[in-house]
Amino acid sequence: MLTNTFHNVLYIGITNNIRRRVYEHKRKLVYGFTSKYNCTKLVWYEKFTDVNSAIAREKQLKTWQRSWKNTLIEKLNPDWHDLAANWFIKSDK
Repeated sequence: MLTNTFHNVLYIGITNNIRRRVYEHKRKLVYGFTSKYNCTKLVWYEKFTDVNSAIAREKQLKTWQRSWKNTLIEKLNPDWHDLAANWFIKSDK
């Protein structure tokens, strides 16, 4: 799940490469919901080995009430930190 600075919008999607996809969202390389609403902060994710399970979970989460999604996020990430904040930092080493 991605959100914006104010946490008032949530985006739910699936990908086969989370690092690449988060990079695209952060850099707004693809126009769509996330670029329109500035959803660049990864606050929650799950890993799946089966794409059909991932799609089913995505569909399930999209039907949830916002309060349920917030609770899910806050179990793993109570302060809504960007879980991908350090993924794209260049190292001088």
